[in-house]
Amino acid sequence: MLKTGQNISQKQSLQQKLSPQQIQFVKLLQLPTIGLEQRVKEEMEMNPVLEEAESIAEEIMQEAADEEWEKEEPKKENEDEPDIDPVDQNEEIDWDSFLHNTEYDGMNYSSSSSEEEWKDIPNPYHETLLEELEQQVALLNFNDQEKLVADQILGSLDEDGYFRRDPDAVVDNIAFNHGQLIKKEQVENVRRQIQNLEPVGIASRDLRDCLLCQVKHFDGNGIIKKIAIELLENEWDAFEKKHFDKLRNRLEVDDETLKKVFELIKGLNPRPGAIINPDEETRQYIEPDFEVYYEPAGDAKEGEGEFVIRLNQRNVPPLRISPEYKQMWDRLKNKKKKESDDSQARKFIKDKVESAQWFIDSIRQRQDTLMRTMKTIVSLQEDFFKHGEGLKPMILKDVAERIEMDISTVSRVVNGKYVQTSFGVFELKYFFSEGLETESGEDVSSREVKKLLEDLIDKEDKSKPLSDQALTDILKEKGYKVARRTVSKYRESLQVPVARLRKQII
Repeated sequence: MLKTGQNISQKQSLQQKLSPQQIQFVKLLQLPTIGLEQRVKEEMEMNPVLEEAESIAEEIMQEAADEEWEKEEPKKENEDEPDIDPVDQNEEIDWDSFLHNTEYDGMNYSSSSSEEEWKDIPNPYHETLLEELEQQVALLNFNDQEKLVADQILGSLDEDGYFRRDPDAVVDNIAFNHGQLIKKEQVENVRRQIQNLEPVGIASRDLRDCLLCQVKHFDGNGIIKKIAIELLENEWDAFEKKHFDKLRNRLEVDDETLKKVFELIKGLNPRPGAIINPDEETRQYIEPDFEVYYEPAGDAKEGEGEFVIRLNQRNVPPLRISPEYKQMWDRLKNKKKKESDDSQARKFIKDKVESAQWFIDSIRQRQDTLMRTMKTIVSLQEDFFKHGEGLKPMILKDVAERIEMDISTVSRVVNGKYVQTSFGVFELKYFFSEGLETESGEDVSSREVKKLLEDLIDKEDKSKPLSDQALTDILKEKGYKVARRTVSKYRESLQVPVARLRKQII
């Protein structure tokens, strides 16, 4: 029998939710130095209570002015306290805490005027590749239909500069949008003419078509050019697989000639559309978040010294709560006659002050967490920061346990952060790697094994490249316990092709 009705039941559950302050800290923690600089600017624009801290001399003058202002308007002892609005309840602000606990601990911030002046200079305008192609197409003797086709082709180029669209789609698009009927042959004719513009090979169908177009524009040795064209037109499969014996027999050439043909083709541009914009090139730089240097002690024994670890904050100004809003708050509190607008102003100031303090505390907490993490990484990788080699196996858990924080927190710290050392700039992720055991029982970093693998491949006989199994055998002879599939994985992570594709004509 089906029963209907309502039932009441109780269920106890435990849920953990992040507070707004914790969410703000997490977001700030994962920002790199450049991102933090932008985030501080945004917060200062949104919150008028937050401002850059002044110099010590300016702060002393400000405090003296505040004291003078208080003397001019002393509070009368016999005067009855004004009635407090209900809105004022629980709205007291601990100004002593807010005004004297906003500076960053031990951090100096400076930004030279010359740097600020350079930031104000606008970047020069550079034409895009599409704009350059449009100008070149305008110089060709195209009729109206061909101009429509050219616009379709230029608008369909991918990031490498290839035209992979079906010509039928171009025909249909022009017929539908412009009411003009054209043929596939016209599309191909226009594409061929565009392909000869600068950069040569633009709007090619595929890599083979691109290389062939560039070889035909080659002005050097005519014999080598002729053989290269024949190779690309008729022996593409053997060329891709580097079957040198087949190519020598079919093209009827010796090793020296075949080597020159390969050098010609290797010198061509396989991605004619991948041209870096000069503006983008200048903006793509790394701003290290840390600086770590080892300073040996002067008179101490060899090997003794200390590490200098600095957190980069050069573009992030010190922050504080604006004293002007304290004065505004005091005036509102001391007014004899309360008005409705006053209660709204008091609530606005209180909310903004608390928000500013949360932001300042989050930045201070971010600094502390970053420094603790970096110090732990340095202590675990002392040999590397001293000598530039000897990286040890280390995972996120190793750092998290020592700083007594969650692994996810450490992950946010190292993600996208960089450190400047005496041996170059490294991403913090670089120092984390799994370990491998040698035959002697010593643990070594997988990065050290990859470096050794890379050296073996660089020094191999290019006419007979080492297979993955051969590399595995060599590593085992050197005492590294590693499987062939692991060597294959490391080789792929180094973006090194298989032995067959590494083969060269010596």
